[in-house]
Amino acid sequence: MIRFILLLTLVLNPLIAEAHRFAPSALDVRALGNGDVSVVWKTPVQATSNVPMLPELPPECDRIAETPWFPEGTGKVLRQQWRCSGESLEGLSLAISGLAANQSSAVVSVRPRPEVFFQAVLSANNPVFVVPAQRSGIATALHYLWLGAEHIAIGIDHLFFVAGLLLLVGWSMRLVFTVTAFTVGHSVTLALVSLGVVTNPEAVIEWLIALSIWVLAFELSRPGKHSRLWQRPWYLAALFGLLHGMGFAGALAETGLPQLHLPTALLFFNVGIELGQLAFIALLTVVGTFVLRLSQASWIKIAPVYVLGAVSTYWLLDRTGALLG
Repeated sequence: MIRFILLLTLVLNPLIAEAHRFAPSALDVRALGNGDVSVVWKTPVQATSNVPMLPELPPECDRIAETPWFPEGTGKVLRQQWRCSGESLEGLSLAISGLAANQSSAVVSVRPRPEVFFQAVLSANNPVFVVPAQRSGIATALHYLWLGAEHIAIGIDHLFFVAGLLLLVGWSMRLVFTVTAFTVGHSVTLALVSLGVVTNPEAVIEWLIALSIWVLAFELSRPGKHSRLWQRPWYLAALFGLLHGMGFAGALAETGLPQLHLPTALLFFNVGIELGQLAFIALLTVVGTFVLRLSQASWIKIAPVYVLGAVSTYWLLDRTGALLG
């Protein structure tokens, strides 16, 4: 385990160092009243492409003022003022041009009213943020509970990892410890990334998530069950839970975080993920029990391991290409 962690550190150091070269830009949008909107755009001076990154003017708005670029720290700043037809910013589509060409992302902060604050991350895969309606605390809890459950339902790589944990420990008290360790791990990084304490190099994290599934498949393929991983699988579950939490945070950032109810949103997004995981484990258990009752052939027990290994190997190679490309 120590050798594996050291190897993981050696792999991560150059990749994360490379990821820091492409620091995210920032767009700050604030309602001034009477349809006027203040827009402040900050982006690094050193660009990675000839294509400029600029905030796109929404169709329902007109640009009524703009300042020249001026330097601020290691970046440059552009200020604009828009006049929009709507009475509020709700439903306004915010986008940044040039993100894909520059292999970059942008943090968007929106303040429709002084006491209301949303934040989201735009990227080539998620190029537009639509300002949501302000929700009550209960409505926020239900909304993010559903988002968490929905994300785990469509997060095939996360489900494969959970399936691997179930295959590793079986249905026993060890499963409780292992899933709890995974939960603690991804809850920590989900909160840290969402609060802006830790940056999220998306391509690196996606590659490491694929690696976590491959490591599980490799361990499951070994004939003996006496390694430290078999005896105490919760350590590895917690370690890789940290990586999966960053993946969850990327999905959460795409929806925008209501800063007025930030603790509620984070808590119930996590609860939604856990409910989705438990439902998936229950489904696997029912299906596995039914299949084993139909047949006790040896290939049925080993087939899931081969599927896990084949799919994780494909993801690992595919994401390596995306990382290096």
